[in-house]
Amino acid sequence: MKPISLIIGFFLTYATGIAQVEVNHITKLMGSRFELAAVAQTDTLAWEAIHAGVAEITRIERLISSWDPTSQTSEINRKAGIAPVAVADELFQLIQRGKKVSQLTQGAFDLSFASIENIWRFDGSMKGLPDSIMVEGSVRFINYQQIILAPEKRTVFLKTPEMKIGFGAIGKGYAANRAAAIMQERGIISGLVNAGGDLLAWGTRANGTPWKIGIADPEQKDQVKCWIPIEDMAVVTSGDYEKFLEFNGVRYGHIIDPRTGWPAQGLKSVTVICSDAELADALATSVFVLGLKDGMGLINQLKGVEALIIDASNQFHQSQNLNLNFYK
Repeated sequence: MKPISLIIGFFLTYATGIAQVEVNHITKLMGSRFELAAVAQTDTLAWEAIHAGVAEITRIERLISSWDPTSQTSEINRKAGIAPVAVADELFQLIQRGKKVSQLTQGAFDLSFASIENIWRFDGSMKGLPDSIMVEGSVRFINYQQIILAPEKRTVFLKTPEMKIGFGAIGKGYAANRAAAIMQERGIISGLVNAGGDLLAWGTRANGTPWKIGIADPEQKDQVKCWIPIEDMAVVTSGDYEKFLEFNGVRYGHIIDPRTGWPAQGLKSVTVICSDAELADALATSVFVLGLKDGMGLINQLKGVEALIIDASNQFHQSQNLNLNFYK
């Protein structure tokens, strides 16, 4: 897909004695809106780094996309129950990390959830809830323990033909990590990558102030309820207020509990803050599935990870060391 570019802002500062420019670029990749920002001494350097970041995201999309029949991920799904598939070390390591998150969350996160993705559609085409027997039948094929990895051969094997893997709950976070790394390799000491809500920022803005990340109010998603300053951190939010179905007065969000096959209930949004966008991406989904008590309990056990949970009653719950700035 050809990127759509837009310069959102140009900022100058002489605080260090050297003029800095801040360039922003918006593009659509991986089915989401991506924004990349770079602070540099020249706009040429900033744009070169941004274009390199976009190219990296495009490369990752080709690697992990289950919609691209030529991707290694599609090959894994085609060979499910038939034969192991040798993959690039990068993809192998990503799947291996995904399995570790599954173990950490006791299955609340599971790459093999993709076997149920055709049962739920959040595009307005569903006229009622899916048949419970169909849901239960699909759940039988969601089991991260049956994603068999052979490190010595770097192969991936799904044990049953009905299994599929997908990276919807980790792929954008990984793409944000990689784009930021590429931009930093190009000399960008301050920047930001927003991968459809999976956000990673490093350094400061061109005027020397921290990047400020706003948290939306689920009841009024265009209104920012609070904000946090970040530097060298990722902020990822998962919520049920962007994609959902509503039947008989009950809202069914797009975040599916892989253990039951039904949309997770009880929370409106989960925001996770840590240094790794991939991990924050996976944990935001996991905590949403686990719920307030178990989800916050998990976060409070993890060093360097914080979270904000907004429950179904619109009450805010913060992890032990998270400091938020609320708008009055």
